[in-house]
This record gives sequence, C-alpha cells and structure tokens, in this order.
Amino acid sequence: MFEFRQEAMSFDSQAVDFIDRSGPRVALYSPGIAGLGHMRRNMLIGQVLASPPINATTLLIAEARQACAFALPSGVDCLALPALQKQPDGKCRPRYLEMKLAELINIRAAIIQAAATAFHPDVLIVDFLPLGRHCELQPALESLLEAGTTRFVLGLREVLENPAWSSGAFEAEIRRCYDAIWVYGDPQVYNLIDEQHLPPELADRTSFTGYLDQRQRFACTSPEGDSIVGSLRLDGARMALCLVGGGGDGAVLAQTFARADFPQGMIGVVLTGPYMPPHVKDELARLAATRPSLRIVDFIAEPAPLIEAADRIVAMGGYNTVSEILSFEKPALVVPRSNPPEQLVRAERLRQLGLIDVLAPGEATPKALGDWLARDLKSPRVHSCLDFSGLDRIQELAQELLMTVETSR
Repeated sequence: MFEFRQEAMSFDSQAVDFIDRSGPRVALYSPGIAGLGHMRRNMLIGQVLASPPINATTLLIAEARQACAFALPSGVDCLALPALQKQPDGKCRPRYLEMKLAELINIRAAIIQAAATAFHPDVLIVDFLPLGRHCELQPALESLLEAGTTRFVLGLREVLENPAWSSGAFEAEIRRCYDAIWVYGDPQVYNLIDEQHLPPELADRTSFTGYLDQRQRFACTSPEGDSIVGSLRLDGARMALCLVGGGGDGAVLAQTFARADFPQGMIGVVLTGPYMPPHVKDELARLAATRPSLRIVDFIAEPAPLIEAADRIVAMGGYNTVSEILSFEKPALVVPRSNPPEQLVRAERLRQLGLIDVLAPGEATPKALGDWLARDLKSPRVHSCLDFSGLDRIQELAQELLMTVETSR
C-alpha cells in the first residue's frame, strides 16, 4: 500500500458550510484502466440520477482523458484523473506521464480527496474497487466518513471472477465503509452472493439491480454519434460491427475480423477504441484501403448509434460491451478474454441462455468469423429473458439512501 502525503491534500474545511443544498449531490468514482467500460457505465448511471425524479447534481471522477469528450446532460460534469495503464503482467504504470507509479497515485489520491471533500456528496458510488486503484480512494473515504453525512455504495458488474476479489478480499473495508452493494445484473446469469460466498452481513447489503438498458444513452447522444452511421457510406448494405472495448487488448480480434470474408451485401466496421496500438491502427487502415467492404472507425464518444444500426456484432466479452449488445438485441459472436476468467464466465452463461454465440480466442480465425457472419441469424429476445430494469432500480435505491441522509441531518 502506498503512503499518501496528507499535507498535499489540505483544503478549507469551512467551505462545506456554504454548499448549496437545493438538491442532492452524487459522486461516482470510476477506476477503469484497461478500457472505457467502467467510465461509460458510470456516465449512464450519472445521467439517470441527474434526471427526474432525483435531479441530482452529479460529479464523475473518471480514469480516462476521453471522459471529457462524452456528451453529458445538464447537472453532470466529469473530473479526469491522470491516467494509468495496465501492463501485460497485470501491473500498473503511468499511461502518459513520465514518473514513478507511487508519485502518480499520490497525485490521483490528492485530486480525489480534494474533489470529494469540496463537493461533499450525499451519495458516493464506487465502481468495483472499494478502496480504489492502489488504495487511492482511501483518503477521500476517511474524510467523508469522518464528516458522517455521505452514504457509500459499492457498484459491481454482474460477474466477479477476478483475482482482485479472491479469498474474501475487501470484506473488512466493505463492512466498515459501505452502506449498500449494487450488482448491475440479473442473478439468473450469475448470483454473486452465492458464487462469491458473501457472508450474511454483506449479502444483506446487496441488491441486484438488473442490467442497465443502454438504449437510454440516446437521451444524451451527441451530433457526432448521430452522423457517424451516415459517414460509413453503407449504401444500403448490412453492417457487421466489431467491438473491442478501449482497444488495448483487442488487436488480435480486430485484425482477424478485418481479414474475414464478409457476405455479399455486408460491410464490416471495426471500432478500434483509443487504446489500440498505433501500428495496429495503421495496419487496419492499410487493409481498409484495399478492401471496399471494410471500414475503420477510431474513437467516437457514443457508439450506441453504430450498435443500433448493426445487423450483427463480433465483440470481446466485457460487461459494458455485452450489455450494449444485449440491450439492442443484436445477434452477437463473443470472443472473450480468458484471463482473468470473468469474460469467459459471462459469455458461457449467456450462451447457455441462448442469447449469444461464443468462440474461444484460439478458435477465432478469419474463416470462422466469416462463416458465422454468413449464417442466417435471428435477433435474440433478450428483454423477455433477462431483467433490464437496472436504471429504474438504481433510481429507487438512490432515493432510499438519500432519505436516510436527510433524516441524519
């Protein structure tokens, strides 16, 4: 655990006396370092909490500089932290800044604490890691716990097969700090309470919200998102879309998809993501220059219009990507990352329900993808099988917590 230099985090403690309490305040902490899924999930939650009936003033504390490119509704703003990058061995390093990891964590911790104590949220929703990446959230948690007027929520994706959570990790911290645990999924896919053997005290704090319906992103779609489909020059052709999340570990799937034979009347579109290595993007661009049926799209702030327009989708198995595919009920072939096993577990459970097709990474060849794209596929009836009321349920749960804040004042 890193030692934080507390003297770098001082602030005017009397400032909180002048906070405008005309409406509730919600802060969300998003620690994702490999892609954009954590951030986009929390942006959607923030968008919903800023809407009636809660109308919260919402601050997202996010990992990626791309956060500032997303369209945000009134009442929502974003603070982007200096970025980290996960290396192949699983360890972190600064993504852009030339400094030691410990130095960057201290900077991030100071930013988070200053923002949290000045914003003074009624509810803090923390994504995935109870103490934040490398415990960077701990100073802010301690400050808010001492003030005593913030309610704390741990938000978890539905499958938790991750080494960071093995052997009862974080149980003591969750017991001490968190009032509630929200699981953004349907327990018929993965019952986190049973499969992670949560003790009764934590199980009692846990609510399954259902999946988050990504179609609600259209309430906050930017003009770029509206025009991107037209810019692809599909000319009536069907679209096969390849999604690789942030792109940091999606190069192989993107390259394989780009070399697949697309059926007559179908155009393949690869959304590379901002973290795909530049040499891979260059290679894909060269391929597209020689293949009239291939399009390459770099980062766009809101891919929902692309997903809605797609005839079928080939993708990795991250939570956000899969929930987007399911929300729009698209025929999908998922090629999950196998280590850690979370994506593989998610994909297999959904395959067993008949909602997606799955191909192991070692089996994903251009021919295999081309054969799947050529099949006669029907749209899965996802919403009749799975609970997708997660955003409505989150509003209800947030209102319950906010009522306890009011009664404590």
